[in-house]
Amino acid sequence: MHVVLAGGGTAGHIEPALALADALRRQDPTVGITALGTERGLETRLVPERGYELGLIPAVPLPRKPTPELITVPGRLRGTIKAAEEILVRTKADVVVGFGGYVALPGYLAAKRLGVPIIVHEANARPGLANKIGSRYAHAVAVSTPDSKLRGARYVGIPLRRSISTLDRAAVRPEARAAFGLDPNLPTLLVSGGSQGARRLNETIQQVAPNLQRSGIQILHAVGPKNELPRVDNMPGMPPYVPVPYLDRMDLAYAAADMMLCRAGAMTVAELSAVGLPAAYVPLPIGNGEQRLNAQPVVKAGGGLLVDDAELTPDWVLGQVLPVLSDPHRLYEMSRAAAEFGRRDADELLVGLVHEAIAAARG
Repeated sequence: MHVVLAGGGTAGHIEPALALADALRRQDPTVGITALGTERGLETRLVPERGYELGLIPAVPLPRKPTPELITVPGRLRGTIKAAEEILVRTKADVVVGFGGYVALPGYLAAKRLGVPIIVHEANARPGLANKIGSRYAHAVAVSTPDSKLRGARYVGIPLRRSISTLDRAAVRPEARAAFGLDPNLPTLLVSGGSQGARRLNETIQQVAPNLQRSGIQILHAVGPKNELPRVDNMPGMPPYVPVPYLDRMDLAYAAADMMLCRAGAMTVAELSAVGLPAAYVPLPIGNGEQRLNAQPVVKAGGGLLVDDAELTPDWVLGQVLPVLSDPHRLYEMSRAAAEFGRRDADELLVGLVHEAIAAARG
């Protein structure tokens, strides 16, 4: 069996694809896996690092919304579809699993031409153009949110790294807090704006940090590798405030925390829900509004708070986040709500859809 994964460009597309690859290999170490990618995407580093074959095709960026530029896409796609076809033929692909982005559409169209079954996975609440098109030809459409508008969608969640999907936060908490130099017993707020950080979150939390510390809250703050904050000296007897450039062990960060202040990317929402960590979500104010849509279901379920970027102020943090961190019962209820909403088994469910599609194609 050989599976071709199409989801390059950003970590939000690549990480779920690699989580599926890992799940396929756990079930059958002999399964062949090739990931489609381009020379400009993160997949050139991430895919080989995880030990999987990378098949490169030319990059054809897609407009996020229907625009006049859309009519030029078919002509620009011809070469990249042909390159994708050559990879599918060479690998004798049994199925193409796409995760959106500009690598996915050539993969879908090449698979359609060759009669290879297609599975679409959409991580965002608002689907992108590639997955909208791919879903028309797919054997199955897997989505991360229960109220997806894609036709025939099945709610499975987002495939996650095993270090996250199997995390027992309570069991790992003593080790995690020790690793970051945190107090083992104090309520802990984790702050991160993603891998590059977020200025609004950084500035707000630095302003409000002394108030939170005086209220007995300690803070673990990933500021982003390219962001610098004024030096903060912890006052004797005050709860720690620990700024770090980057978190390469998110499992330990999640285990250390009682609540998180963060953006609302699809992967972030999926990971926090899976591990049962409540969050105050601050959707990115640019794009097509998908981050707000990503966070709304878990917030509605009681597993988080939601605030517009422009409304994130020190006063909002003190009025909304501090009361949660100061109330163990409310923290417990929000954690339980997040965990009940989250899906830890999306990778296994997607493996099932892969086998189902191959079986159906073979008759």
